[in-house]
Amino acid sequence: MTISEIRALTFDTGGTILDWHSGFSEALSAAGAQYGIEQDWPSIANELRRRSLSAMLNLGKDKPPEYNFDGAHRFTLKELIAEYGLGDFTESDVRAIAYDVPHRFKCWPDFPPVLPRLRQKYIAASFTILSYRLIIDTARVNGLAWDAVFSCEGIGKYKLLPESYCAVARYLQLEPRQCCMVACHNFDLNAARSVGFKTAFVRRPDEWGSAGPPDPEPNPEHDLIVDGFEELAEALGA
Repeated sequence: MTISEIRALTFDTGGTILDWHSGFSEALSAAGAQYGIEQDWPSIANELRRRSLSAMLNLGKDKPPEYNFDGAHRFTLKELIAEYGLGDFTESDVRAIAYDVPHRFKCWPDFPPVLPRLRQKYIAASFTILSYRLIIDTARVNGLAWDAVFSCEGIGKYKLLPESYCAVARYLQLEPRQCCMVACHNFDLNAARSVGFKTAFVRRPDEWGSAGPPDPEPNPEHDLIVDGFEELAEALGA
């Protein structure tokens, strides 16, 4: 990897930076407790994530997107409520679980201390399929100071479409090879790599709770493979 070429780090944010599993699991459990409902809430949280993520990837390929990730969270949760017999959940519960809670997701603890160090040497940008407002709100909650936020919501082409990655490089006025995509997901990194980005895989073994990540082994062709953000900063000379 030619580190000297890199000018910008673009971070996947949904699972690489934010702990969605704990947030969704705790919110579902709290809502269920109100009505005396017992379920495998961590598994339902994972299904909420799995389906909403599937609804976002490659969105905009054939026609302009008709919803953002907040919308996907909402309609996916409504599906799960019907399937799991959670009819006692109210519209207020749906709003809390699908919107309020994600906008307060906590960061993985190793990221906030490292971000300022990375920003001293690189542009550090959130590049995400999450909505603009979700990224704004979680940045405020977690005290994150991004140099820029690029949501596919504004690009109109969602990952894994190559247009989304090319657009971010263009907005940064950089060549793709001068950008390094940072993520814990091979699918995101592989797509970025296909248009010329450098790629850094950061392991997040707890992203899906005790179930473990569905894609835990990094593609060995990634430029960097690290166990956490402190290790990433050291590898990048920050």
